[in-house]
Amino acid sequence: MTNILLEVCVEDAAGLRAAVDGGADRIELCSALSVGGLTPSPGLMALAGKVDIPVYAMIRPRPGDFVFDASDMDIMRIEIDAARSAGLAGVVLGASRPDGRLDKEALKTLVDHAHGLGLTLHRAFDLVPDFAEAIEIAVDLGFERILTSGGAKRAPDAVDALASVIADAKDRVSIMPGSGVTLETVGGLLSRLSVTEVHSSCSVENPAHDARLVSLGFVAPSSRQTDEQAVRALKARLTAAP
Repeated sequence: MTNILLEVCVEDAAGLRAAVDGGADRIELCSALSVGGLTPSPGLMALAGKVDIPVYAMIRPRPGDFVFDASDMDIMRIEIDAARSAGLAGVVLGASRPDGRLDKEALKTLVDHAHGLGLTLHRAFDLVPDFAEAIEIAVDLGFERILTSGGAKRAPDAVDALASVIADAKDRVSIMPGSGVTLETVGGLLSRLSVTEVHSSCSVENPAHDARLVSLGFVAPSSRQTDEQAVRALKARLTAAP
């Protein structure tokens, strides 16, 4: 059997504990998963630094695009320093040019600053006009893996594109499918793709329980929360994969 690793993205302390207790192999630590994930707080990084599995911090200073100016870059370097100080295993990076291509210069600056930390290229990759070109950039810069949905909203909707990306990568960098990967959809991916790791939120819908908080705009009517049983079930499915 192939050991397929499960990376779970979390955004708070409860999610972190649920992912660890459920058997996740690695954590992608974020805030604001509702907008694709932003840099987690230093406090959450410090807490995550105490768990016994690898934790990679998302480094993304704001929502929106991945075209970063000098101020954004300054912030991201400080955030990388915070991840290192917290004892995290790695960081999750991405940067785009206005035309959607990866910004190799910006990424090199960030990668150099993150020296000694593990590196994941995030879904800025899904915006590129040429996957093959972006893979070469990722390989040249030393990324360990690329998190991608194959350019679609959900990875299960882009299996053909993902297969092409995996072929182009030629085992030089891991291709990790993510977005829409659940217990119900992962079988379709595994039947078509040769992968060593997958990425999932393993989350369930969590309705707000205080109407007053909703009315004042402090919380949304519902949110998603990492679920320990969902993590355990998906990990079991991956363990059983032929």
